[in-house]
Amino acid sequence: MRYEKAKKLKNSEFKRLCGVKKETFLEMCEIVQAVENQKTSGRTCNLSVENQVLLTLTFWREYRTMFHLGQDWGLHDEHVSRLVRRIEDILIKSGKFSLPGKRRLLEEDSLTYTIVDVTEMTIERPKKNKSGVIREKRSDIR
Repeated sequence: MRYEKAKKLKNSEFKRLCGVKKETFLEMCEIVQAVENQKTSGRTCNLSVENQVLLTLTFWREYRTMFHLGQDWGLHDEHVSRLVRRIEDILIKSGKFSLPGKRRLLEEDSLTYTIVDVTEMTIERPKKNKSGVIREKRSDIR
């Protein structure tokens, strides 16, 4: 539904919405669709490929939290996180949408790049239990 509204926009408005031209967006969708067609098992996503790519681009463009994106798209924030990470991996593996490596950036002195990584990361915290806590005995002195 969201992509259906977005594709009716003019080219300049579409680029303002998600940060890429319509042609680039469609190329991204073709790459993701090719990977989806090769998939033989697992659950299918409720969102169309176009909406998955649009959600990922929206995350990159606006840097909103995954919770807020999940609320807007009707998904859980963990599902949004997995979906964004999966789409990123597919696009990077294609080789068409990857950023230049550090070595290449250092070789090209004429250009200046600023790359900011602001992705959300889940933090694994240890479980709280009695065996992990060391208790100190108190003396009767006050």
